[in-house]
Parts: sequence; structure tokens; C-alpha cells
Amino acid sequence: MKTRVAVAFTGPSGSGKTTLVEKVAKALIVTKKVAIIKNDPKDKAAFDVEGKDSHRFFQTGAEVVVTSPTRTTYFSHREKRLDEIVSMVNDFDILLVEGLKTLPLPRIAIFRNKIDESYFECSEAIAIDDSIDLSEYTLPGHIDILDLNDLDAILDWISRHAKVI
Repeated sequence: MKTRVAVAFTGPSGSGKTTLVEKVAKALIVTKKVAIIKNDPKDKAAFDVEGKDSHRFFQTGAEVVVTSPTRTTYFSHREKRLDEIVSMVNDFDILLVEGLKTLPLPRIAIFRNKIDESYFECSEAIAIDDSIDLSEYTLPGHIDILDLNDLDAILDWISRHAKVI
């Protein structure tokens, strides 16, 4: 079995998590198979159209898989553990996780304008831009500081810190 690795991204709403994950994925997909898990803690995301067959099937309470020539979508009523998701996706080199602070993965916290120090306990690095004045904060020694706009440095950090899963 090939080696697969994972890294996570976290941060307050509007900090740029999705944008950074998107940039990282686009850079890595050139040479690697990339999978992404996006946490939706407020259950806001809508993945289906009301009234369509797949929506109607899902409303029965069943687990539903919709397949087409270009994609497969799985609708589940049950929250999945990381190992379950990994076994479902299966064929990837690197897994990028947005959110899910409780997962024991190397994690980059993203901040703009201000740092929320409560993220330090679950993060190994912070990615910030020039809207942050680091002299206003006391950073723990274990936190690496990354430039949010330096994708190469972020990719390098990921290559050195991603966890084998």
C-alpha cells in the first residue's frame, strides 16, 4: 500500500481557509492525487436539489450514491470518522482537511487582521498576511509562522509536516 499523508487547515470564518486549501490543492494536483475533506459544522451546505430523484431518495433516510460518467456523490445521514472517509475515498496521495479541529493532524491556522490564540493548542503553524502585527502577540515556541501569500513556503511546510495516515 502506498504512503498517504494528511494535513489540516483551521481558522475563523472569513480568514481565507478555503482559498488557501484551493491554492494548495491546485498546486499539488499537478503531481499528486489530492482529496479534500471540508467540515460543515453549522450544517449549511446544500448538495442536492429539492424535488430531484437523489433528494427524494435521501429523504427516505437511506444512504444514497449518485454516479455519472464524470463524478460520484455519496449522501449519508451518518457522520463519518476520518478512517471511514479515508477508506471510502481510498485513492489519494495527500488529504487536505478544512476544519475538524479535533482530528490529530498537523494543522495550519489561518488568520487575517487578528490572531485568535485559542487556535494555538490545535495548530503547529499559523499562516498570516501583513494585516497582522506579530509584536502584539506572544506566540508559543512550537508554532511555525508562514506567510499566507507564499504558497511555496506553505507547500514546503506541508511536505515536511504532513502526517502519514
